[in-house]
Amino acid sequence: MEQQEQSWVQQWPRVTKFILSACAATVAEMVTFPLDLTKTRLQIQGEAAIKQHGPGGGPQMAYRGMMGTALGIVREEGPLKLWQGATPAVYRHIVYSGVRMVTYEQFRDVLGRSEDDTFPLWKAAIGGMLAGAVGQFMASPTDLVKVQMQMEGRRRLEGKPPRVHGVYQAVLKIISEGGIRGLWAGWVPNVQRAALVNLGDLTTYDTVKHILLRNTSLQDNSLCHGLASTCSGLVAATMGTPADVIKTRIMNQPRDMNGRGVLYTSSIDCLIQSVKGEGFISLYKGFLPTWMRMAPWSMTFWLSFEQIRKTMGISSF
Repeated sequence: MEQQEQSWVQQWPRVTKFILSACAATVAEMVTFPLDLTKTRLQIQGEAAIKQHGPGGGPQMAYRGMMGTALGIVREEGPLKLWQGATPAVYRHIVYSGVRMVTYEQFRDVLGRSEDDTFPLWKAAIGGMLAGAVGQFMASPTDLVKVQMQMEGRRRLEGKPPRVHGVYQAVLKIISEGGIRGLWAGWVPNVQRAALVNLGDLTTYDTVKHILLRNTSLQDNSLCHGLASTCSGLVAATMGTPADVIKTRIMNQPRDMNGRGVLYTSSIDCLIQSVKGEGFISLYKGFLPTWMRMAPWSMTFWLSFEQIRKTMGISSF
């Protein structure tokens, strides 16, 4: 049995790595999803006041801070609503994480390491951004469904009719309003965000891990993986939050009969309106829950991924 398993792994290495990446990402996503929902609610709430009352005006925000948002959702909608939208989020990561990890490793194998067995930072940066962009473009429809499902609880509390009732119905609704292309609404800021996040995540993890292995007494174990993933989560959150805010707002906006956004014409327009209406700090709305989610997400993913690879007899990342 073990020989058959090893033969399968060796015969289909990319497929195996895709599956292992998807499994590790699913575990990480389910553990940290409530923070993603909290982040999304924080990012969206400011734009409604701007549209109704103008810059600087409007009523007091419904949510203030990460804990206030999470407690408000539990109190007003129920604790299970913290996982609303988790199904498309898992679908997203099956595609996104699987593609980005396989793409990065393939890129690293093609370019090769230097003579001293190091992978230069500039190569890692290009590989990380490319892997993130490709993975996110392919997974963008699931991200769109996830964002819209996350906002349904808040819409009901505001007295608005529900837009979607499930993943299948959400996909049909999006296609009916904007065609197949509608599934990729907001893909530009989505891909931009993913490129920046993976520049922080993949590049930082790969670089920090091998720096620790080369320059310290640490072994290729969970301690080393944990330290590298902690660094990667912080860098990824810092680089990716502004693009994440823009992506979320574009995906959540209503659309006209032709599938065009009503509030924003492009990611640049959304950026300008957000900064004008709410200030530059608006681009870092939800940074704390984003970081507090990325840190445990990154740690859970990398520890799981490395351990699963070891169990399957595949070399460390």
